[in-house]
Amino acid sequence: MNLTRELAYAAPVPTVLAMLQDPAFWDQVAAATGARESRTTVDRIGDVVEVVTDQQQDVVGVPSFAKRFVGESTQAIVRQTWRGEEAGYVVDSPGKPISISGSATVTASAAGSVLTYDLDVKAGVPLVGGKLEKLVCDLTAEGLEKEHAVGVRWLADRG
Repeated sequence: MNLTRELAYAAPVPTVLAMLQDPAFWDQVAAATGARESRTTVDRIGDVVEVVTDQQQDVVGVPSFAKRFVGESTQAIVRQTWRGEEAGYVVDSPGKPISISGSATVTASAAGSVLTYDLDVKAGVPLVGGKLEKLVCDLTAEGLEKEHAVGVRWLADRG
């Protein structure tokens, strides 16, 4: 199942990229999304910047059919591999039948810039896989909206 979201920011592309590559930004996103634990590392090798966020979250508000697949908590390891204004984007949830992969791209706009996530959500579960994918898409979209709100504040505080 595909999930595409565009997050508009009133800041130029280099400023948004700097935000997305700052562990302190991801700490604030983790707090906004209710993560129990979160740690972000940033590695720069030449022109490639790898941002990895490893976090634990309680599973809240999911239907009973999903609880048996995702449990009471989940670990999400988000790996963004930035090359210029584009990143490969992968979310691994060890031990869970769910994967997310795709891209993140920052482009210039008249008002500043737009961060576009184009993600593919897969659930390797027979019979209820489609329902689980929809649920994960909805939860991911909700998380991206919280990320956007943190980003807007982040940029306003530093602008």
